[in-house]
Amino acid sequence: MTGKPRASIPEADPERRRRASELAAEAPLPARRERVRFGTAGWTDRTLIQSKLFYPPRARTPELRLKHYAAHFELVEVDATYYTLLEPAVVARWVEWTPETFRFDVKAFPILTGHPIDVLRLPTDLRAACQAHGFERRVYPDRLPPEIAHEIHARFAALLAPLASAGRLGAVLLQFPPWFSATRANAKKLEDLRRDHPELPFAVELRNASWFLPERRERLLDLLREQRMSFVAVDAPSGVPPLVAVTRPELAIVRFHGHNRAGWAKPGAAVEERFNYLYDPDELRAWVEPVAQLAVEAAEVHAVFNNCVRDYAVLNAKDLAVLMERAEATHARG
Repeated sequence: MTGKPRASIPEADPERRRRASELAAEAPLPARRERVRFGTAGWTDRTLIQSKLFYPPRARTPELRLKHYAAHFELVEVDATYYTLLEPAVVARWVEWTPETFRFDVKAFPILTGHPIDVLRLPTDLRAACQAHGFERRVYPDRLPPEIAHEIHARFAALLAPLASAGRLGAVLLQFPPWFSATRANAKKLEDLRRDHPELPFAVELRNASWFLPERRERLLDLLREQRMSFVAVDAPSGVPPLVAVTRPELAIVRFHGHNRAGWAKPGAAVEERFNYLYDPDELRAWVEPVAQLAVEAAEVHAVFNNCVRDYAVLNAKDLAVLMERAEATHARG
């Protein structure tokens, strides 16, 4: 998560924090249930580091932070790849710093999803090429010259290679923008992505409610099954229903964005405002059965918490792991 931070972000209700913290303290290390991995969207968010609530004082380098994170979770979602094209050598170090059981879900660069590309954050040569065509600050992918678009695609694939070759790539998250509506043209874009990248484990998050209308819902799920793409269920104040489904038997994903309706809808809100939400354990309890059912139907489930303000995502990822463990124990006792 990136963006312009606000000077002051309200803290969670103390009683809510107490309940979430006490429950999280019961989580195993690392937090995982059979066939379900829990994790957060990123591990270096500014407010997480500044809070000093998760990382020990000695964890001041990228290596030490990732190693500490990997002691607590076996999954992380990499959001930095949405904003910039990382060097493969950087990604290769992540593999070295984490155990073989650790997985990375990687958020796709905008060239794949249609979001505008921040020209100033491109590598020097690509930035110069874009600016030579008159794109000074940002450009939508469909306006790029084919040779530049092809090179961006190639570099995104290159940064994935160290994870894929090590068997550590969980998914490539295609988070489409709100204007990506349920049209035949957009359905074809999904088909084209699969054709152009037959090997990638795509997962699709949609933020336009038109895909979820009763007359379109099953067609959407059938399309994702045909294209071997995982459907991403969401818990969010976006107006998209919390549909839960398995469309790729290898992997199902649930992303938790919080319930901060005011921050989510605020124009120009910083990421800390949009995702400033700490789930109460009672709210997460409603997700225990849906996630458990996904784990019956899919070989693996990823539960990713994107409420990355302070240590909220860390606490809630652990909370859900504990709640699922308790539910399993209750079920076993009959």
